[in-house]
Amino acid sequence: MDNLHGIRNFLHSCLRRQLSESDLSWLEQQQATISETLKDTLFFTTFSRLPQHVGKQDLLPTDIERQAAQQLRKGWVLDDWSVDQVARAWLLLGLPWEQDAERSHRWLQLSFTHGDVAELVALYQCLPLLPFPEHHVRRAAEGIRSNMTAVFNAVALANPYPAEYFDDVAWNQLVVKALFVGTPLHPIQGFDRRLNPQLSQMLTDYAHERWAAGRSVNPELWRGVALFATAEHQSDVQRLLTSANPLERDAGALVCMDSPEPTVRALLTPYPKQRQRIQSGQLSWATLYRSITFSDVASAAA
Repeated sequence: MDNLHGIRNFLHSCLRRQLSESDLSWLEQQQATISETLKDTLFFTTFSRLPQHVGKQDLLPTDIERQAAQQLRKGWVLDDWSVDQVARAWLLLGLPWEQDAERSHRWLQLSFTHGDVAELVALYQCLPLLPFPEHHVRRAAEGIRSNMTAVFNAVALANPYPAEYFDDVAWNQLVVKALFVGTPLHPIQGFDRRLNPQLSQMLTDYAHERWAAGRSVNPELWRGVALFATAEHQSDVQRLLTSANPLERDAGALVCMDSPEPTVRALLTPYPKQRQRIQSGQLSWATLYRSITFSDVASAAA
């Protein structure tokens, strides 16, 4: 709640840079009337029709705005936000959270219940900014169960909320679901921090199922296994290192370097160039992610 006004003022400054004076004035007047009358119909109508007035263009944040966002809310990434999403966030944060938290929470839940895909994306993007974040865990968990990839991605990617508030069951479900729908793992915030043995086993089992069915596996999967790789994973790692796919070979090398198991680390010995690439920083999980074409991954996952 301490940062509520600061975040809202920052969102307003972003809108002021992007919107015409008349569009910004319309938005400000709508919010002022909502605050004065507390008419739920006006809020929901404004929230729904807002893109018709402010547009859907990309926000295109400046470097200063990116830095300011991080200072206001650690993990807040603005790069994929659009102007209408910023305006919706500004409107949501303008609800009477301090004076009438119950009403604000009710309006928020109704927005989730009746929102279309675009509205849901904006709502889930707002989760880390909203007051009383611990109250929204169940709603966030519903988002990762969504069959709409855009909604799932709004929760899973570039969003600090899941890593901070999900338990291991929900967190593991998020990661496995990302693989299932062809979503990249690298933009999932807190990925390394939230690794756990149960997730490692789930990812290994998933890979074996895919291989048994003659299907490919997103090489990023092995990032979730590496820190828990044991002697039992030697055959998997050997398969990666000798794969015809260079991205799988890179993943295998990274597993060897990250594994605490000497027998797994020793598998990299015949591949000194791979080791050198990792040690020089030319190869990492980040560079592997940037080398993957996720349109192909998504098609393979379907």
